[in-house]
Amino acid sequence: MEVIFIKDLKNQAKKGDIKKVKDGYAENFLIKNGYAVIKNKENLAKLEKEKQTKANLDAENKKKAEEMKKELDKLVLEFKVKTGEGDRVFGSVSIKQVKDALSKAGYKIEKSQINLTTSMASLGFHRVEINLYPGIVATVKAHIIK
Repeated sequence: MEVIFIKDLKNQAKKGDIKKVKDGYAENFLIKNGYAVIKNKENLAKLEKEKQTKANLDAENKKKAEEMKKELDKLVLEFKVKTGEGDRVFGSVSIKQVKDALSKAGYKIEKSQINLTTSMASLGFHRVEINLYPGIVATVKAHIIK
């Protein structure tokens, strides 16, 4: 019997895969537990529609990420920090502070998307990389002032 997987099943198949399996395994485990459906015209059409919808959504997300990258590449975030003798900065600017500054600027960015290339523990300009989409990375300038 051929089945279409509708969920990932570890070490078996990923969602959307079509596999030939034994009848008993398909009926008693895969279909019963909601991992797969029987391969027929109706279910194949549903699978194709889902793939097309996912492809359209991915294309839309990529386009939005490219537009956001253009905006973020021009952005300069300013951080005011306390300094000691010889303009030495107390502590450093954290990822959370960068996320908060981006939120105030109107960008919804998760902490996991932010990548600090260097420690921001000195005055001046620093680069902050933001992973917007696989393969699309924006670089924001962070200006640390006293």
